Amino acid sequence: MSKLRSTAVWPYLKLMRPANQITAVADIMAGLAVGYVLAHHTSSDFAASLPLKELLLLSLSTFALYGGGVVFNDIFDLPIDRVERPERPLPRGDVRLMQAVRLGAGLLVIGIILAFGVNAFAGLMAIAVSILALLYDKYGKHHPVIGPINMSLCRGANLLLGVSAFPEALTSAYFLALLPLIYISSITLISRGEVGGGNKTHLQLAVLGYSLVVLVLLGLGHLFRYKVLHALPFVIAFSYFVFPPLLRALRTLEAGDIRKAVKAGIIALILMDAALAAGFTTFYYGLVVAALLPLSIRLGKLFAVT
Repeated sequence: MSKLRSTAVWPYLKLMRPANQITAVADIMAGLAVGYVLAHHTSSDFAASLPLKELLLLSLSTFALYGGGVVFNDIFDLPIDRVERPERPLPRGDVRLMQAVRLGAGLLVIGIILAFGVNAFAGLMAIAVSILALLYDKYGKHHPVIGPINMSLCRGANLLLGVSAFPEALTSAYFLALLPLIYISSITLISRGEVGGGNKTHLQLAVLGYSLVVLVLLGLGHLFRYKVLHALPFVIAFSYFVFPPLLRALRTLEAGDIRKAVKAGIIALILMDAALAAGFTTFYYGLVVAALLPLSIRLGKLFAVT
């Protein structure tokens, strides 16, 4: 890894936030499981019928889309980052502005093309994800109300990108986009204190949001073919992962603790997706999704998450 740090590729990897990209792949894995069950009305033969081509194409698509989105985040934030985040690749001068623009645009185009390789619905969903990400980067993140909703719609659309492998399931699965809507809104509220310190009301609302996510993950069995006992271990792990750093940040309101809470919240998306995947299919498929967590944690130590 030390050799990679010394290469010209390293600052571009830092721009793309690899640890975050892994969480987007977890969305696809969960969405695909949901789509399969809603389309076939059973999960009994899910493992044998897992559409590997669609899973691979959509995983690569979301990896590119997320990378493109965060690259443009840093492009639009450059004037602010010169003061508040001078360690980022663009203000440091490690990557030139036009190089970053080409990288971000190229990643978004690749992500859309890969999604169209699955079907037209997936391609259109990828376009929607791209537009929502750019709107957030340029406008949404600066608005106290629209910002959290905008980012939540990005992740909700990304979950539906996974579902779109089975287009007939989209009309039934859109409701599930509310789960990332609640969760990402909570993380976005927390993140507003990353530089200057936390806002107690925002953090209290985030605690409420996280609690609602747990309740939804435990209550989906009343609405869908969802096995709560399969999901329960992942819900417990999710709660253990996100609540302690958030409660610590609520006590101290310090920027450092806020950043740790945001990082934990972003990476724990994998556990939320694992719970969703396990509930709709099997505990073992949930384990496969959760296996992305150690990789994301490792990458989170090498690259910035926020």
